[in-house]
Amino acid sequence: MFEALTKGFREAQNRLAGLTELSEKNVQAALREVRTSLLEADVELGVVKRFLEEVEKKALGTTVQTRVRHGGETHKVTAGEQFVKICHDELVEMMSFEGDPIKLAPTGRTGVMMVGLQGSGKTTTAAKIARWLDKQGKKPLLVAADMQRPAAVEQLQVLGGQLSVPVFNLPGQSPLEICRAAPAEAARLGCDVVVYDTAGRLAIDEPLMQELSQIDERVHPANILLVVDAMIGQDAVKTAKSFNERLGISGVVLTKLDGDARGGAALSVKEVTGAPIVFAGMGETTDKLEPFRAEGMASRVLGMGDVVGLMQDFEAVVDEKQAEKDAARMMSGQFTLDDFLNQVRMLQKMGSLSDLVDKIPGLSGMVPPGAAQQLDDRELVRIEAMIQSMTLGERGDPQVLVREPSRVKRISKGSGQPPEGVSELVQKFLFMRQMMGGFGQNLGMMGNIPGLRNIAMARQAQKAMKGGGFPGMPGMGFPGMPGMGFPGMPGMPGMAAEAPKMRVLSKSEKNAKKNQRKRERDARKKGKKR
Repeated sequence: MFEALTKGFREAQNRLAGLTELSEKNVQAALREVRTSLLEADVELGVVKRFLEEVEKKALGTTVQTRVRHGGETHKVTAGEQFVKICHDELVEMMSFEGDPIKLAPTGRTGVMMVGLQGSGKTTTAAKIARWLDKQGKKPLLVAADMQRPAAVEQLQVLGGQLSVPVFNLPGQSPLEICRAAPAEAARLGCDVVVYDTAGRLAIDEPLMQELSQIDERVHPANILLVVDAMIGQDAVKTAKSFNERLGISGVVLTKLDGDARGGAALSVKEVTGAPIVFAGMGETTDKLEPFRAEGMASRVLGMGDVVGLMQDFEAVVDEKQAEKDAARMMSGQFTLDDFLNQVRMLQKMGSLSDLVDKIPGLSGMVPPGAAQQLDDRELVRIEAMIQSMTLGERGDPQVLVREPSRVKRISKGSGQPPEGVSELVQKFLFMRQMMGGFGQNLGMMGNIPGLRNIAMARQAQKAMKGGGFPGMPGMGFPGMPGMGFPGMPGMPGMAAEAPKMRVLSKSEKNAKKNQRKRERDARKKGKKR
C-alpha cells in the first residue's frame, strides 16, 4: 500500500546521492519528487504543503557529516540519508501521539463508543477491540446498538461468540435505550469495559449525528473511536473532520490498510483533525488489529521497513522453545519439508505477504516495482497442499522425489497442482536448505527473531573462535520469507541458482530401495499385530 509514497522518497534520496550539503537547489529538486509522491498517495493538499515547508526549513543549509560515530563504530552518511532522516522525523511528528490507545476511566466502567460510516468495518473493529482489551486483562461487553443495518446485531453476536465475549442487545428497542441499559448489564456480568457498536450511514447526515450525540450525552464514553476505511483516500480525512466537529472523537481506527489503500489517510488524519490514529486494522479476522505506531508507519513509508512491528508479529505466533529447535535443525541443514510446512502455517497467521515485505528492512526496495502488491497469499495454500500430499518419508528426504520422478506425478494428482509446480517446490527447497546451512554463520537482523537469538549468539561465538564464516544477508534468514524464489514470491538479485542435481539411481539401486521399503512395511505390520 505504501509503494506510491515510498517511490517519491526513494527518488529524492537518489537525487541527493553523493552530495555533502543540502542546498536550496538540490533540496527543491528532492522535494518535487516527494510532493508528487504525496499527492499521488492521496495525502490532503494542505498537509502536503505544511510537510514540505517543514522539511525544507530543517534541511536548508544543513551540512552533512560524512562520518558519524555511533555505538563505537564509524558510519558513512550521505546528504540523501540526512534528508531521509529529516523526513522521517517530520512524518513521526505528524502522526504520533502520547498515551494509551484506549483511555481507561479512573473509576467505574470505561466506555468505548465506535462511530463511522456504513461499510468501514465498524462492527468487526468493535470485536477486534474487545479481543485486544481481553488480551490486556480487561473484561469487555459488546453492545449491539446498530439497529439500522440488517444483520448487524447477528454479526456482532457471532463475533462475540468466537471470542467468548458477551454481547448485549434489546430486540425492538431504540439504539439510545440499548446503550442506556448497557452499563447495568455490564455491572451484572462483572464487565469493566463497554464497547458500543453504533449505527452508520452511507454518508454523513443529520439524523445519524443526532442519534450519536444523544448516545454520547447519555453514556458519556471515555473514548469515541472513529472507524475509517483507509481505501477512500482524502474522503477519509473529510469524514474524520465532520465527526470530530460534532462529537469530539478521541481517536481514529484505520481499517483495510492491507488492501489497495495508498496510505494518504494515515498521514493526513491527525494533521487535519487533531485526533490521533490509535489502531490499524490489517485484515478481516479479529486478531488483525494492532496499536498504531507512528515510527513504524514512517519507516515503512520511507522504505526502511519496520523491525519492531515484524518482531511483534513473530512473537505473537511463534512458540519460542519450538522455534529454537527448528532453528537449530535449519542452521545445521537438517530442515525437512514438515518443518517448512510449519513455517508456512506461521506465515499465514502473520498476515499478508505484501505486508511482511513492507516490514523487512531493505526488502521492499530490492523487489521489482509493484511486485510486492502482486504477491499471491494463495501460493502458501498451494505449497501446503503439495507438502500434505507427500508421504512422511518424502517430507523427511525430498531428494527421493528427484531420484524417482514417478512420485511427483502422484503428489501432483493429490494436491491438484501441476507436476512442474511440485518439482519446482522440491528443487527450491533443497537449494534453500543448503543455503540456510551455510547462512547460519551470520543471521544479521533476523537474529532478533524468537528462537534464533540463542542460535545467533552461538554462531557468533563459533565464528570468533574459527575466524571465518559465511557472508551474512540480513533479512533473509527465515524459511518461506519473500525473496526465497518460491512461486508467487518476488525473486532476489543473485538468487537464481538451482538446487544441486541429485544422482539418478540405477535399476539395481532402485530395486534395493524398493525391497528395503517392503521390509520396513512388513516389520511395521508385525509390530501392530503384536
